[in-house]
Amino acid sequence: MNPYHIKSKIFYPFIVLLLIFVFSACNKSGDKKDGNKIGEMLGIKELPQATTDSLYIKEYISKKPAFKAYDDLMYLFYGERDYSLAWFRDNELIPEAQKFLTTLDDASKEGLDPKKYKLVDFKTLFKKYEDMSGQDSARLELQQQIDVGLTASYFNYASDFYRGRVNPGEVGSIDWNVKKNKIKLHKALQTILKERESTYPYYEFEALHKGYIDLRETLQKYRDLQEKGGWAKVELGKAKVLEKGDTAAAVIQLRKRLNPGGVINVNDPKMRLFDDALLAQVKEFQRLHGLAEDGKVGGNTLRMMNVPIEDRIQQIMMNMERWRWIPKRLVPKSLDQKYIWVNIPEFKLYMYEDPDNDPEAEREYKKTFEMKVIVGKELNSTPIFSDKMEFIVLAPYWNVPNSIVEKEIKPAMLRNPNYLEGADMEIVTKEKDPKPISASSIDWASVTEKNFPYMVRQRPGPTNSLGNIKFLFPNSYNVYLHDTPADALFNQTERGFSHGCVRLEKPIELGEYLLKDMPEWNAQRIRQTIEDGEETWITLPKKLQVYLVYFTSWVDEDGKVHFRDDIYGHDKKLAKEYFG
Repeated sequence: MNPYHIKSKIFYPFIVLLLIFVFSACNKSGDKKDGNKIGEMLGIKELPQATTDSLYIKEYISKKPAFKAYDDLMYLFYGERDYSLAWFRDNELIPEAQKFLTTLDDASKEGLDPKKYKLVDFKTLFKKYEDMSGQDSARLELQQQIDVGLTASYFNYASDFYRGRVNPGEVGSIDWNVKKNKIKLHKALQTILKERESTYPYYEFEALHKGYIDLRETLQKYRDLQEKGGWAKVELGKAKVLEKGDTAAAVIQLRKRLNPGGVINVNDPKMRLFDDALLAQVKEFQRLHGLAEDGKVGGNTLRMMNVPIEDRIQQIMMNMERWRWIPKRLVPKSLDQKYIWVNIPEFKLYMYEDPDNDPEAEREYKKTFEMKVIVGKELNSTPIFSDKMEFIVLAPYWNVPNSIVEKEIKPAMLRNPNYLEGADMEIVTKEKDPKPISASSIDWASVTEKNFPYMVRQRPGPTNSLGNIKFLFPNSYNVYLHDTPADALFNQTERGFSHGCVRLEKPIELGEYLLKDMPEWNAQRIRQTIEDGEETWITLPKKLQVYLVYFTSWVDEDGKVHFRDDIYGHDKKLAKEYFG
């Protein structure tokens, strides 16, 4: 940097501030117009733009308790710019300032409360600044006040908008161990101020994920519908079920429910008939709510139809919040540029891939296939987390967790000493080269999860609980993806049957897909290895990102909004934090 520039940067504002002090001390009359004499003395029409410092920032934040949580960000942001102002250029507020205030006005569109972020009356401050003379020394202090206020307000809003209002890492009741969204808010602000480039849409104060944006649009539609009265409640009266061919007043209620905001001629006899068109609508409703598509209205279908619109709006907002917790980059550059997405309440697995496998690109990953899954029952719920898949195991042993040994194997052995052999299981030592242990040598009555020193495992084969293949992403939960011999369970609409692991509808297809870049492991060799029945481990050439997430509302590729039951009660817990 030019030495003259350094000196002028340091000393010229110092001279100006010194003159301000002199005039303040000498001005006994209290005439505010005397502040303009500084500019006149220096022979300039406008004073140079102000700077700020850490003491000013500290004092400002101390008067605004809501901003104290962001003091580290404030010092980091201003420190990296030598405490020069951010929202002014040549003494003029940059357009991004007004754009940001408009963003705060519209915070409700994001499911956020604008009052939480509009803590400074910028409209009055802006007007006051515009009315001041460029030679007025008080303008310098007002510049600092506006600039620091805008930055603090940005961090207050952006923290909630990009990271979430609720921090799942700090709230023990919320189960969410997906890797954190590590967005650097001070860098995002630099992008907004056009001081650095970014592939993310910070310029537009925009969200980072399409899933969030789609839900936000749905939120607005549901709020508009709410203002018009929401939707009609369906009451069947004495009838337990409505189905095709029925004629009743309840059919009109059903039409109103499935066509909210539409006009229905209640005097038209045809409107009382449950016809083919209405049947198609009912089945579509059932599809979007994860129900059996039998076209009949009763039971769970009726229950889902009568969920109030207010509850659905809250559900949308909570799932928008979950999107804020998702990392801005779904797949790290060091990994294979594809990922597995298991949505637990949906009982589905999706495979997404970057067709170009380009770790430097920032684009939407394309869905390559999907399948049904079985997840943990409520008492053995599948945990919510992310990790990296490293291994595929063909013809696997099932190493039975000690918790299952105590709760299930122990009672079975006390009833029938030959249970293990009948289930094709064995007991071995916990060694690299396991040695067999006789089941009769164990005092089963005293076995507990913590004191059992051996391993119960089920041999590879057609009855193995893991089926023919498993996919490992080592984690503290001991949860993984695997095959299952119980294929009939995939015909159920609600598939919470496992002990926590995720069972796959099409495991062999997934294995072939993940090994497609390893020619030595073609489909024929995979199937032959399984038939041979000898456990075989395959290390993936690149680790693969896996997400096990919990979304009870989302928008599909066709723009249709889906809702699911809160099978583990996570929505209920989040609602207490988000709306409480």
